[in-house]
Amino acid sequence: MTRKIIIDTDPGVDDAIAVFMAFACSSFDVVGLTSVYGNLPIDITTDNARRFVELAGRPEVPVARGADRPLVVDDIGPVPFIHGDNGLGNAAVHDPSVELAPLHAAEFIYQMALAHPGEITLVPVGPLTNIALALRLHPDLPGLVDEVVIMGGNAYAPGNASPGGEANMLHDPEAADIVLGEDWPITMVGLDITNDVALDHAQLAAISAIDSPPNQLLGAAMPFYQAFYEDNLEGFEGLSPHDAVALVYLLEPELFTTVRKPLRVELTGFGKGKTWPADPYHLTQPGSPWAGRPDVTICTGGDAQAISERITRELTQGS
Repeated sequence: MTRKIIIDTDPGVDDAIAVFMAFACSSFDVVGLTSVYGNLPIDITTDNARRFVELAGRPEVPVARGADRPLVVDDIGPVPFIHGDNGLGNAAVHDPSVELAPLHAAEFIYQMALAHPGEITLVPVGPLTNIALALRLHPDLPGLVDEVVIMGGNAYAPGNASPGGEANMLHDPEAADIVLGEDWPITMVGLDITNDVALDHAQLAAISAIDSPPNQLLGAAMPFYQAFYEDNLEGFEGLSPHDAVALVYLLEPELFTTVRKPLRVELTGFGKGKTWPADPYHLTQPGSPWAGRPDVTICTGGDAQAISERITRELTQGS
């Protein structure tokens, strides 16, 4: 049985790894890609999403353009020094020809959920602006989706875009707080586990060796992203495929350790973007910021080697 998924994405090299993994995996039916600003501006991320469906041989999969800025705050800006000026490690890419869906990403998400009630899993791997907008426009959305699995956040690990904040949350903390406060089945796959997962040199070589358009693009795009990690993290070898880890959670949740707690997202100050899990003491205090918030499944660790092996397997031989 396949799982219908919509990937909300800001491509981004690790986004490319995740999207091509999803297309390669027979357990997923990718029913749409929605673009959002984040790693690069919206024009670039949208064109990359369009490229992905073409290179995967799936031009019938709709691509809907989404938000170009956060709900409230000024954006922290793109990171071409991590992903390259084109979001794909400065690899040579074609101009996409597939047409965009006629709906904004937020409306597209709702209409797909309405057409397939209880069947759609949302997989946001960028800032959560599109998902928050969809909730504002359609408060009944939570009752229409099967599950939401987010790549983002840091419950117990330090931030990566700031000392306190993980990048996707820091881009739009207000949107993140809305989404994580909604009463729906939601899992946060954040830095607590994704920081531990790496594709090593042998795995990267195996992925790049496959003679297919998606793998050849990955082979050209990943070295730039890999160099960022190896140049900036002492002793690190390979790259972190953050976004693809969320897909592995959907395939093999038993590889992950989790807790269930309410979350709040820090909106201001030095810790902006930090995802704060409730503790039993503060949860029961008068005026607790977590009061009335639903539990979120938080991935706190897992079998990092098995996760990286699953990503590699999907990108080299399918499931």
